[in-house]
Amino acid sequence: MKQNIYDYSLKELEEILSPSFRAKQVYHWLYAKYIHDFDKMLNLPKSLQQELDEKFSAKNLSIIEVETSRDGSRKYLFRTKDGLSFESVFIKMRDKKIDEQGKIIEGEKYTFCLSSQVGCKVGCAFCSTAKGGFVRNLSAGEIVEQVVRLKEDNALAPEKRVNIVYMGMGEPLDNFEHVTKAIRIIAELNGLSISTRRQTISTSGIAPKIRKLGELDLGVQLAISLHAVNDELRSRLIPMNRAYNIESVLDAVRNFPVDTRKRVMFEYLVIKGLNDDLGSAKALLRLLDGIKSKVNLILFNPHEESEFERPDDEDVRKFADFLVSKGLLCTIRESKGLDISAACGQLREKEKRKSLKNVSCETRREDGNP
Repeated sequence: MKQNIYDYSLKELEEILSPSFRAKQVYHWLYAKYIHDFDKMLNLPKSLQQELDEKFSAKNLSIIEVETSRDGSRKYLFRTKDGLSFESVFIKMRDKKIDEQGKIIEGEKYTFCLSSQVGCKVGCAFCSTAKGGFVRNLSAGEIVEQVVRLKEDNALAPEKRVNIVYMGMGEPLDNFEHVTKAIRIIAELNGLSISTRRQTISTSGIAPKIRKLGELDLGVQLAISLHAVNDELRSRLIPMNRAYNIESVLDAVRNFPVDTRKRVMFEYLVIKGLNDDLGSAKALLRLLDGIKSKVNLILFNPHEESEFERPDDEDVRKFADFLVSKGLLCTIRESKGLDISAACGQLREKEKRKSLKNVSCETRREDGNP
């Protein structure tokens, strides 16, 4: 079976290819030209093109479906070589700004939301991904290739910098080795050249892995999916909290190396009637005391599989205003893709239901029934 070439760091390719400078040429074709046919890597000898084609595959993900939102966000459903599916999201954070003379003041700003697993073990009560269960980890190459395909499909120039967030399907720290390798490959200067400072790992709170990540000191940003201010509610929302409670997670965060210009982000999913009151805001302030932090309030994005409701905008504003008044940096995340399958796992579940319906229809026809 051919190996996924995106699984290989530049150093690893240099050790395989002879002469070693060919590795940089291959990297250029893969990451600057978005070429996934080795016979189109024109500055490589034919013999090397053939050797690469025999050993490696440079097209390991195929796009099954894309949903495009009015706000420019695009949700992708990818299929792997072994027939599994997972999601990635292309998010347009800012439009290009041009002055009266036609000069570009600010370029567009993009964020890619990547998946790290097919399915997820965590089983968060509010997440569509949990409905499908856990299937397997994505390889480092499958994580890296998401970036390549998103840039290619949206015609982004190779030098266009983007932000990477590991907030898609799966728990990144549950796939520690592949995710950290992908981070390094994505940051490779001769490849995608997306600095680790532009990469954020979002975790539900595997305390020992947070410590392990900190010890690697990769320079990545850290985001904690907190969502509650007491263990009772957090265990209801995130079952993993029974193993790694709020105190253990915050202890691990306090020892995490943070860039002096950055803060640890705490993601707080605001759910109507559960955690949207001022009492919760006061408790959150106490919990984060002493941590260089930023709170990102996320209004729950309703979907048909969930029992929870979107909070009132006014309640969220009061929550945020209280935190800011006490000196805690707080933002309200602008909801993206509300008119498409925005919640994580929704598009995958929709496609699975469609496939089951088609199979059912085929079965009925074979039986002679309408």
